[in-house]
Amino acid sequence: MASQAVIITDCDHYDIDIETNILNQHTIQFQKKQCKTEQDLIDQCQNSTVWINQYAPITENVLANCPDLKLVVRYGVGVNNVDVQAATKFGVQVCNVPDYGTQEVADHALACLLTLTRKVSQMSSLVKQGIWDYQKSIPVFRHSEQKVGIIGIGRIGTAFAHRVHALNSQVLAYDPKLTEERKKRAPEFVQFVDLETLLKESDIVSIHCPLDSAYHLIGEEELRKMKRSSYLINVSRGGIINELALDKALTEGWIAGAALDVAEIEPISTDSPLLKHENLYCTPHMGWYSEESAKELKRKVAEEAVRFLQGEQVHYPINNLT
Repeated sequence: MASQAVIITDCDHYDIDIETNILNQHTIQFQKKQCKTEQDLIDQCQNSTVWINQYAPITENVLANCPDLKLVVRYGVGVNNVDVQAATKFGVQVCNVPDYGTQEVADHALACLLTLTRKVSQMSSLVKQGIWDYQKSIPVFRHSEQKVGIIGIGRIGTAFAHRVHALNSQVLAYDPKLTEERKKRAPEFVQFVDLETLLKESDIVSIHCPLDSAYHLIGEEELRKMKRSSYLINVSRGGIINELALDKALTEGWIAGAALDVAEIEPISTDSPLLKHENLYCTPHMGWYSEESAKELKRKVAEEAVRFLQGEQVHYPINNLT
């Protein structure tokens, strides 16, 4: 085994107490770094078998220069900062934690939906300015008369589907990676359609798919197909929406508004033209967060590292090394 079994390559969490306790229980040596670049990883993370990683870019160059590395475990669901194909080439197992914040992200998407459709934030702001007039909210529509389109019907998309079904909304779905197995697991009330139909018919469109299958899936052409009264929600990955096209759509009124928890480059710049729109709501990639989900994530990355080092089967493999 390498001299330093585990390195936490980078982490912006308040503490790593949970990871520390689990690794110490198994007498596994580890260090925490704050790597930001490829060179940081190459210079600071040699002689380690396992990396627990948040944002630092694990590229082919990094993998080629860190021969002791055998496992990367990501804090979170997405692995877009890891070159998975190169990892497979160099015999490095890549894992994520796909199930730690499912309910939280679905809840956040529902909160975005209600904020947009019931105009909660907008009207509260007016009241604080001394304007007590419900007519400023017009139009507001009954949820049971609306269609909600869900792009991506995996764990989170399915959880969100159940939430909007409780509002008696009709649920449409499109999945860029739709398989027969995933279709069978979907709730019976979900109606599968193609992307064009979903965009044209939905009153609310909510994105719940990974970036690798959907980069700039929603651009100018797609936004023009949506209703002028419809809303767009993205709590998945920022690059799925072309932000220049969204700015144009909001400026010219192609859609009624949008809510984002993610941006293509995070944090979103204060100079971003998107932030000038009163009908655009943006939160700082917090959909995953609750006290419980944060603890679960930290526990699961540490436990995955322990399993691997003890020669056990990992629970969340992204790539197949066999």
